[in-house]
Amino acid sequence: MADIKKYTGPRTQDFIPVKEIRDGIVVLEDGSLRAILLASAINIALKSPDEQQAIVMQFQGFLNSIEFPIEISVQSRRYDIKPYLLTLERRIEQQQEELLRLQTKEYIEFIKWFTDSVNIMSKKFYVVIPYSGGAFTGTQEKKGGNILKELIGGSSKKSSFKEDSRKFEEQRSQLEQRVAIVKGGLSRFGVRSEQLNTEQAIEVFYNMFNPGETHRNIPTLEQ
Repeated sequence: MADIKKYTGPRTQDFIPVKEIRDGIVVLEDGSLRAILLASAINIALKSPDEQQAIVMQFQGFLNSIEFPIEISVQSRRYDIKPYLLTLERRIEQQQEELLRLQTKEYIEFIKWFTDSVNIMSKKFYVVIPYSGGAFTGTQEKKGGNILKELIGGSSKKSSFKEDSRKFEEQRSQLEQRVAIVKGGLSRFGVRSEQLNTEQAIEVFYNMFNPGETHRNIPTLEQ
């Protein structure tokens, strides 16, 4: 049997400049912070011309009002119709009238044909808000630092940890002020938004590198 060589090349994590995700806040390798908002969508094509113009003007006013950059990201996935089909199949078993059973079966076949013919996509809209003033470094990024020494270094290391925690909280406070500004600006033209927690933020990065996966733990914001 041939020997199986252990893979020693770069890992996916090596291409993601993320040091940690703490309390829903993404800490990058350079110490800067990011908050991720999940935003609802507006189907502007269904609006009247006056409403469309108003939304565009309000969005323009929102962009001109903020004094920091933001990034708008969209993740698209093929819509998973299987749970819906399973629900319909269970209803067939519960239905007593033969005509309803037949109509439900025909409807299931139609849904299967339609989803095979047309790519039905689900989309998630994210607004990424940065803060990099006095970048947070963390205990593991100190010059000359050694993680083993930091674990057993005694009271000086404990005070260093407290200092890092204090700095993180200060910067998170500044970032959350920006989050409040963005959420308020989006709400003015009908876009709901919700800040992602740690688990949801991790899933966003996971889905970036696993496009076949669905958004399992990320909620859907309805208008």
